Amino acid sequence: MTLRIREAARALVLDPDDRVLLVRFEFPVNGTRWALPGGGMERDETPVDAIRRELVEEVGLHVADIGPLVWTRLHHVPFFDGSFDGQREQIHLVRSAAFDPVPTLSWLQMNAEFVFELRWWTVDEIDTHPGPFVPGALGTHLRSLLTDGPPTDAVDVGI
Repeated sequence: MTLRIREAARALVLDPDDRVLLVRFEFPVNGTRWALPGGGMERDETPVDAIRRELVEEVGLHVADIGPLVWTRLHHVPFFDGSFDGQREQIHLVRSAAFDPVPTLSWLQMNAEFVFELRWWTVDEIDTHPGPFVPGALGTHLRSLLTDGPPTDAVDVGI
């Protein structure tokens, strides 16, 4: 059987204080997950195009300098609607001034995509919060990126 994997792009948005912007998902079966903003790529859309679109829709960031591909992630999990068996994510670094995230989508639309909150986090807050975070080792990977800089080759950050 061939797995149906959705291609997706996410943004590791960091402000000048190295806080990361996360979205809170509330899934009917799996509960709360804090994750990077982004989502599925539309037909003929590049990862950078998808990130630009998603940042406007989800967090209201209209001008973003999309940096290098820093992380990848493949997660095998059936989608609720049965359309996919998992998702492959390309995660790009995005440096931004601090801003108050305000989606251009309505909160009704955001909630329909299981998104219920937007928040800036420090690495220390991630390390001490029960999460769960996606990827699960977000704090470790983020601390490494902040210490060592962007990797030469994208790092698989796992689930």
